[in-house]
Amino acid sequence: MSEPAVPAGPSVTRRGFLAGVGVASAGVSVAAVASACSVTDGTGRDRSQAGNDGADAVPAQSVPFDGEHQAGIGTPAQRHNVTVAFDLRRGAGRREVQRLLRIWTGDARRMCGGRPALADLEPELSAEPANLTVTCGFGEGLFRAAGREDVRPAWLAPLPAFRGDRLDPRWGGGDIVLQVCGDDRTTLSHALRVLVRGGADYARPRWTQRGFLDMTRRDGDGDRGGDAGAASGLSPDQAGRAGTPRNLFGFKDGTVNPRTAAELDDQVWIPGPGPTAGGTAMIVRRIAFDMPAWEEVDRDSREVAFGRTVTTGAPLTGGEEFTPADFDRLGDDGLPVIDRHSHMALATHEGRDPRQRMLRRAYNYDEPVSAGDPTLSDSGLIFTCFQRDPRESFIPVQRRLAEGDRLNQWITHVGSAVFLCPPGTTGGDTDYWGRGLIEG
Repeated sequence: MSEPAVPAGPSVTRRGFLAGVGVASAGVSVAAVASACSVTDGTGRDRSQAGNDGADAVPAQSVPFDGEHQAGIGTPAQRHNVTVAFDLRRGAGRREVQRLLRIWTGDARRMCGGRPALADLEPELSAEPANLTVTCGFGEGLFRAAGREDVRPAWLAPLPAFRGDRLDPRWGGGDIVLQVCGDDRTTLSHALRVLVRGGADYARPRWTQRGFLDMTRRDGDGDRGGDAGAASGLSPDQAGRAGTPRNLFGFKDGTVNPRTAAELDDQVWIPGPGPTAGGTAMIVRRIAFDMPAWEEVDRDSREVAFGRTVTTGAPLTGGEEFTPADFDRLGDDGLPVIDRHSHMALATHEGRDPRQRMLRRAYNYDEPVSAGDPTLSDSGLIFTCFQRDPRESFIPVQRRLAEGDRLNQWITHVGSAVFLCPPGTTGGDTDYWGRGLIEG
């Protein structure tokens, strides 16, 4: 990646920054999902009322598994995430796909509820679910294997090429994906191992991505309350008390997510009728951060590139984190206070079409540095988003950002995958993910 044209040091002016910065070719670091809200442990208690008095406390509560929508999408973001894509084994057909989904759904249902899977070799590790969720998505290869291409959504295909993409096959594709999230790494690791082992006869891992979030909470943040929509992120008041998570560039991530049940219905869940109703489109993009180059950029220039302040996350036109931005306001120099090519302006203001909204549920990653690597960094964002139709949301937003986002100098998209998350399970303990799609 080329070195940024932004001069280091505090003396740079906005006009000098805007004049000197070229639009480099890369992708977009789209905002991550906000942190946790209210879920119960199956007894009606708020999950934050027990075992979560401090920032490092590990809650034992569970997130309900069954419902109209899969858990792990509108659910409050947990501290840890592992997303694993699988390839079906050669010769797998509809019967094998059904067996795999029955095994995985049953095991996930039990472990998310604090019970061991049927073939669990370490049942003690399932006793405290710590808000474990397992979310399943189908790639286009699963529909071919199951002989159900007639119900495959038209958008379920590789994303088009975007300017600046440097996609690595190691981080792309897959016939089926599991997103496993939780607040305890031991519980999460155990659940993942159970699922990988349980499906070994039918699918093998293709890629694995591990991420984390800053989930620091403050005293008084226990009363989260709220409806299903609150699970998608924090309300402005809650975020002010709990703190919106930050990405590894230091900025708050998750300010613009849908926050009500109505917004989730409008932006995330696929409408009916049909077997995909209640499901959603899932996109996973791996975005590498050029940390050495970013560290040469002064704070004011970083804020110009984002369109927000580092400290509070407020728009540069003033207010607090959730204050609406004034994109028409001009500064004393006659330039827009919020640069037209800032990340925020291109991601939100320039695309006023309400269909271009989505739920962001991203996690930071920080991999070990290889011996001899001169950058001393392998960090970035596992950007996962959910929406009704990527052709109307992610794709137009990403095209706009790829062409003009000032952040492009410090980020590169290196992985890409698209999946359909089928609706949730509502048919009891024998129901499994995607039953309506597979059985017809």
